[in-house]
Parts: sequence; C-alpha cells; structure tokens
Amino acid sequence: MKIIEKEQVISTLTFDALINALNTSFAGNFLMPQRQVFELQPGDPSHNAFAVLPAWDEEVIGVKSFTYFPQNGEAGFESLYSKIMLFDRAHGVPLALVDGTSVTLWRTAAVSALAARYLAREDAEHLVFFGSGNLASYMIKAHLSVRNYRKVTIIGRNRDKVDSLISQLQSEFSEVAFVAGLSDKETIASACTICCATGSPEPLFDGSWVSVGTHIDLIGNHHKHCRECDTQTVTQSEVYVDGLTNVLNEAGELLIPMAEGAFSQQQIKGELADLCAKRVLGRQQQSSITLFKSVGTALSDLVAANLVYKLSN
Repeated sequence: MKIIEKEQVISTLTFDALINALNTSFAGNFLMPQRQVFELQPGDPSHNAFAVLPAWDEEVIGVKSFTYFPQNGEAGFESLYSKIMLFDRAHGVPLALVDGTSVTLWRTAAVSALAARYLAREDAEHLVFFGSGNLASYMIKAHLSVRNYRKVTIIGRNRDKVDSLISQLQSEFSEVAFVAGLSDKETIASACTICCATGSPEPLFDGSWVSVGTHIDLIGNHHKHCRECDTQTVTQSEVYVDGLTNVLNEAGELLIPMAEGAFSQQQIKGELADLCAKRVLGRQQQSSITLFKSVGTALSDLVAANLVYKLSN
C-alpha cells in the first residue's frame, strides 16, 4: 500500500487532467452515501468535529476522514487534518493512503471549474473572486483553465493577503490583469463570473447588481443559517448543485430562500452528475444567470486521490 503525502499530490495533479477525470466519473456509475459529520461534544462553542465521506465507482472504493478544530490556529496547529483511504473495487485490496487536505483544495477548485465549463459563458472575460484564503489560488487557476478571462478582480478582507495573491498569480499569468476590488455595484455588474470562497455568514453582494449572463459559483458556506448570496440572487438564477442530499442538508444559500417560501427544491435544475452525463443541459442562453452551489462530494475526493495514485505508479 502506498502512502502519498501533500508534496506528491501537489507535484502530480494538473487542473486539465483532474477536471477531465471528474467529468468522466460524474458521468459514470458511482455510489455516494450521505456523509457523516459528528460534533465531538454537542453544544460546545468550539464546534470541534470529525467527518467520514465514503464513495465508490467502477475502479476504486474510498473514504475520506477529517478532523476540524476551528480554534487550532491559536495553539499552532492546522484547523483541518484529512486522509483518504483507497481500496481496489474488484477485490477490496488496500491501495493507498493519500493526504486529504491537499486533495480537498485541488478537487474543490476543479469541481467549481468543471461546473463553470457547463454554465459560464464561453466568452466570459471578467472573473470576480471573493476570498484570499488557502483555496483562493487553486480556485482562480482552475477557472482560468476553463475560460479565457482577461481580468480577475479579487475581493478580500485582508488587503495584504489579496496583494500577495495578486503578485503570485500575476507572475504566472502575465496575460491576465489581476486587481484588488470592492463589492460594489460597478464591480459586480461588470462580472461575467462571480466566484465566492469565503467564511462569510452573510451575503457578499446585492443580487440586484448582477448582470444578465453572469455565472455565480458558491463554495464557501456549509451552514444552514449562513449564506454567501441573497435570496434575489437565487430566485433570478438557474440553480445547479454538486449533490442534492448534502446541499439540502447544509447550504443556507438555498435553505433560507426555501424557508422564506421564495424557492423550492423543484426549481433546482440538476446535479453536477446530470450535467456531466448530459441528462440536463447547462447554459442555453447568453442572457441566463446561472448559479452553482457546492458543499463538497466524496466522489470528487475519490477521483482526485485515485488520479494521484495512478499517476504516481
């Protein structure tokens, strides 16, 4: 059995290869039971948790386990630790133990970009990105791999982090203009794609600012009572999700409008697997506003970990 650490994940994966692998697997046969998240001490304000995410397809069986300790930074530890265990599908033989933290960064960004490949306008030129955390560079690079953005506006609370991110990306993508921006009407209205990867509990922009033809990508929130966009953004959009079960259990972006009576489950156009398998069509009109809400799927962990395993053999 191989042990694959963070450095090998980073040196092995590319977004082109991973996005294509995800597309193939989501279009194929797989099973993905609902993930289980356990609060270690219910009622504890620290919200320390342990989670288990199983999935299997025709090649491999996998389970990602992770711990989440939000206050760990104060003690000098990471807030999240994760491992993915892979088994052969034919006989159940253990294959590899893969670093799940790095895989999560890659697959989160790749799933977001895969959805954009179906939902963002092909002529999209301006990406507005909210966030400056660990995911930010992965997300922006993934989106740049599926659309020819000429400008990327980055909006974040920490200007030093935003400036550092801009410097890093500008050195890699000299043909793209990277700028720091604010969440105002002018910026949001000029966006072709809006991508949100923050921990914000409240909407990041006013839905009335969104222009026709915009694609909106929401990945930062995993709580029923929080949301990165307002109700108007949801109700004026064609809505797609990575997985219905988890989204309808965790995503305030949809659950809050549903509780308000402004949106219903029946209005969700489809899951990512439906897009990949062509059971539902993505963007059909230039003027449509599309929205993709993702909370993460075990299948995407499985596919990314298996790709690293196969490429490292």
